[in-house]
Amino acid sequence: MTSDKWLEQVQWTADGLVPAIAQEASNGRVLMVAWMNREALRETAATCRGVYWSRSRQKLWRKGEESGNVQMVREIRLDCDNDVILLQIEQVGGIACHTGRANCFFQVLQEGGWQIVDPVLKDPTQMYGSS
Repeated sequence: MTSDKWLEQVQWTADGLVPAIAQEASNGRVLMVAWMNREALRETAATCRGVYWSRSRQKLWRKGEESGNVQMVREIRLDCDNDVILLQIEQVGGIACHTGRANCFFQVLQEGGWQIVDPVLKDPTQMYGSS
């Protein structure tokens, strides 16, 4: 069994979380930011699939378990302060956002307001149902 000593080097928040940035390995585009706890980071490292901690649902969130938009992890990095994880991933299906867009950063500040600039690639109800 491998040691989890590497997990102790992460500077976890008081809630036991660390922010995680998912970046497309092929082009460097930031797709999303989420949170991980120790279990999520451990499972991500073991399976090479993106696993996060859902703060709203208070449970592990295995990216793509409902939508099919799985993240295959190519590399895991830790920043210089040991308090941010960077995941170099391959976004299977090309959709990272629950809104059906390629990434979660689809709004741009223009003329004093947020403007949606990226299209919906797949209707979210097709990925998650009508709930």
